[in-house]
Amino acid sequence: MKFAAIDIGSNSVRLLLWADGRTLYKKMDTTRLGEGIARTGVLSAAAIERTAAAVARFAAEARQAGAAEVYAFATAAVRSAENGGEFVEAVRRACGLRVDVLSGEREALAGLAGALGDADGGVVDVGGASTELTVRRGKEVYARSADIGAVRLKDLCGEDEAALRSVIAEKLALFDGAPACADLCAVGGTATSLAALEGRVAPYDPARIDGFVLTAACIEGWGSRLLGMTQAQRLALPGMDARRADILGGAALLLAAAARKAGADRVTVRESDNLEGYLAMARGGGRT
Repeated sequence: MKFAAIDIGSNSVRLLLWADGRTLYKKMDTTRLGEGIARTGVLSAAAIERTAAAVARFAAEARQAGAAEVYAFATAAVRSAENGGEFVEAVRRACGLRVDVLSGEREALAGLAGALGDADGGVVDVGGASTELTVRRGKEVYARSADIGAVRLKDLCGEDEAALRSVIAEKLALFDGAPACADLCAVGGTATSLAALEGRVAPYDPARIDGFVLTAACIEGWGSRLLGMTQAQRLALPGMDARRADILGGAALLLAAAARKAGADRVTVRESDNLEGYLAMARGGGRT
């Protein structure tokens, strides 16, 4: 039996089609739902319209592919926006889906379930408007979500590296005292995009990205390097995802800083993330 999950993020909308215990495929549409929210506190009408349309297209595709159930969840942009309810209603009108707006903790737990299943370990996820750090050791689970991500950073600081570092340090103070976790995984578009750049993986190949190891120093180095480039220079890099080229520099600094909050000097990039994790949780599987 097939199932589908749609992740409505601050930068992109993603579709997962799943059957018989495995991912059949994922697709992504970059809609920048969270664009400008750091300044205004609301989702723009244009962002709501284009994102709801993307969700409706993915829902129709999933149903056409035979999905018995289509789940949709939203993360930081919708939960923090004053008019998040307007977006939820726009999706309902567009395709009939009920959008589950996740708390920061539930978002963190979904990433943990997707990357690690029932295993112990840690996960860091840099999204468009928030960053999650989650560590599980037996029955003890640390799960925090800081309200800073790649798109929000760009809105607040542009490409000013000093300003980016200052905001990152302020926002990630939430992770002070996080459990030490040397075996940290990284999920999400920032981590996978940096792995593709470091490995010069072009065209993108999930099989080459899953399990790729990035040191914190390498990640931070990419951040400074990308911020010092023009957009044209970034787009010319082998492995660069054009949909993230303008936000990846600041996001890299954020990922490196978040990893270090857990005492990790490297991360292992995973393709399986909160899409798989949310689907498992929604269907009653996994340990949280």
